Order: sequence, then structure tokens, then C-alpha cells
Amino acid sequence: MGLVRSVCLFITFLSYLAISVHGQATARPGPGSGTRVGFYSTTCPTAETIVRNAVTAGFNSNPRIAPGILRMHFHDCFVLGCDGSILISGANTERTSRSNLNLRGFEVIDNAKTQLEAACPGVVSCADILALAARDSVVLTRGISWQVPTGRRDGRVSLASNANNLPGAGDSVAVQQQKFGAVNLSTRELVVLVGGHTIGQAGCGAFRNRLYNSTTGPADPAIDPTFLAQLQTQCPQNGDASVRVDLDTGSATTFDTSYYNNLSRGRAVLQSDQVLWSDPATRPIVQQLMSPSSTFNTEFARAMVRMSNIGVLTGANGEIRTVCSAIN
Repeated sequence: MGLVRSVCLFITFLSYLAISVHGQATARPGPGSGTRVGFYSTTCPTAETIVRNAVTAGFNSNPRIAPGILRMHFHDCFVLGCDGSILISGANTERTSRSNLNLRGFEVIDNAKTQLEAACPGVVSCADILALAARDSVVLTRGISWQVPTGRRDGRVSLASNANNLPGAGDSVAVQQQKFGAVNLSTRELVVLVGGHTIGQAGCGAFRNRLYNSTTGPADPAIDPTFLAQLQTQCPQNGDASVRVDLDTGSATTFDTSYYNNLSRGRAVLQSDQVLWSDPATRPIVQQLMSPSSTFNTEFARAMVRMSNIGVLTGANGEIRTVCSAIN
């Protein structure tokens, strides 16, 4: 487990999306991607239903698991690829890294896995469960649905040190471009995928420096003054750093384009979000995504299919874990 795969298989998944009359995005994998829609149609035909029901049950109990699972999938894919390694528990695993300490929804993935092992033992990977659960989380928050290519296998490596370079709350556009580019995602896909913050939250500690200790003065001048006062009330200078704040003020439970509108009004919580508006490389993209003719939902589905095929293990590589939190 100490040896990291020397070459990350950043598979370029050329998806072609068509929107059906029911509003669902249909994806067709490109050649050699190793995953395909309906991978479990004969070996475990109820797999997607079982995952969907588990996510729905978790969401009904706590709606905040939706952004938690979506974020978990992002963090899994950006570290050695979408191999479910974020789910492995234990000392010095990915989920113990600082970037992952506030992830939530692990119990939902575990619940789905338990049911799948009862229905189809040793068939459905934890990596696929997480990819499906991320899609279902978007749907439950009134976002678009899409077909998720499956067939991933689970990785055996999970090290906290590998999660040190995840996209961060203070990253500039240039740094974000570098991190997304390293996994073959474009600048436009960066802006689209970060739009998942429409249902996200962040702890005060991730952005409090913008409120009191900005390098340009006592507070970041990019923040709308009224919104600044609101954030300072929610996050006092010496208050609890773990207090959670919605990243899309006014529409935190609905998957929509409100997040981009907030960027244009100086109402971004994270520095990494606000710079998407201030940087000329990304501002035109934000303007397109916030427009009345926005294609955000369809672009998000397409980008998610691409992201979910980063570095996937297929065929004889990896394993199918019987418990998502432990290597077989």
C-alpha cells in the first residue's frame, strides 16, 4: 500500500451528450475508456436502484449529505483517479488529510455497499457507488440527471500525503488551472465543475482571512459590504472555525446558477470562487453560465462524466472491495 501508482491513467473520456425529452443527459463513452453505461445490467441489474435508494434515504435524514457526497467524489477523482480510495479508513489515509476532514456521507456509501453485497456479492465497486451517488445527490437537489458509465474497480492505495494538492479555498485561477489541467480538464470544465458549490458549504476557517486579515486591508475589497457584514456575523474573528456557511447564499439547497450570479455581485464566500469573476480568463465563462440561456446543467453533466473517468482502474486492475472502508 506504500507504493503509489507511478503513472496516473488520466484517461480522456470523450463523451457525447444528448438531452432526451425527459431532461436526462445520455453519455456515450469514447474508445478505450474502460467504463460504459449499463456495466452491471446483467451482473447486478438493481445496482443503480439500490444506490439511489440509499442516497435518497440519507438525504431525507440529512439533506447536507448531498453536497458532501458530491465533494467526496471530486476529492476521490483528483487523487490518483476515481478509485474509491477516499473511502478507505485508518491512520494516514486520504480521509484523514486536512482537506478531507469535513467530508460527510461515508455512512450513505457504506449503506449502499452493504445492500449491494447482499444482492450481488463481490460485483459492484465502491468507486462506482460513489460516482452513482454523486449523480443522485445532484438530482435530489433539483439538478440534472445523467447516465453514469460504470465498470471502475477499487484502488488499494490511500495516503493522506497524496491529498495535499487538492484544489484549495485560496487558490488563484492560475493554480486552479494547473490542478485541473493536470487531470486533463479544461478551464471551462473547471468553472463548470466548481459550480457544484451551488449546494456546498465551507467552514469559517477556510475563508476568515478574507474577512479580517486581507493583504489589501482589513477585509477583501472584492466582498460586497453588506455581505461582508453578514459573513462577519456568522464567522466572528475569534469564533469557531468549524461553523459551516453556505457557498451559494440564498439558494444553498437547490442545484442552480445562483452561485454564478453571486460571484458577479461580490458575494462569493471562498477566495478561489471570487477570482473566477475577477480573472479575465474565467469571467466570460461565468457570464455565460449565469445568463438566461445558460447551459450549466448540461455542461455540468458532461464535465462530471469526464471527471469521473480520471485514472480509472478497470479489467484486472484494482479490486472489488467487500467493505468500502477497508482493502480486501
